[in-house]
Amino acid sequence: MPKVAYSEEDRERIKTDLLTVGLELMAKQGIQHTTVEQVYKKVGISRTFFYSFFATKEDLIVETLYLQQPKIIKYVQTLMANPALSWRDAVKQFLHACCYGEKNGIAVLTIEEQQLLFKRLSKESYQVFRQKQLRLFGEILENFGIRADTARIHLFTNLSLTAMVVRRAIPNALPLFVPEAADETVDFQLNAIVDALEKLKTDPTP
Repeated sequence: MPKVAYSEEDRERIKTDLLTVGLELMAKQGIQHTTVEQVYKKVGISRTFFYSFFATKEDLIVETLYLQQPKIIKYVQTLMANPALSWRDAVKQFLHACCYGEKNGIAVLTIEEQQLLFKRLSKESYQVFRQKQLRLFGEILENFGIRADTARIHLFTNLSLTAMVVRRAIPNALPLFVPEAADETVDFQLNAIVDALEKLKTDPTP
């Protein structure tokens, strides 16, 4: 017979499993192509039980993105502490891993996914997301050894997401771009971002 009652510990474990599986699938096959059914079936629960944890797929997506934030920070710290990597190499390797998130277990929103997700988020959820995003990119900058004031965080966020989004958008969402030069375009963008970050790192302005 199916289990009727779940303890709080059971529910916490199942919710963690749902988020972990959701992140794994979204990073590998994209958020748009990951269905609620794929997630709850892999965890081994029913559709009805799934919705007792997350009211919508968007709620699952947002919490999944929050789940990966500490993992991203830990990855940055590992790279920066690697004596075999120069500062530039560590920074570029991190950005490259994010641009090719599907190969590195990192979920990155495409243009279409951003549009769909944020149309369905409440104003409050959107504000929470932006606050967590600001904190994430600020922590990344600090781990790069760069003073993270609001203006620098905003610039770094836009520069980083531009490279990630463009890489994912060629050629489907950006059909006039040349797909044969996609990787070279990413490499050029990342070198330019690292150059800009290096200047910020040495900028003594308080």
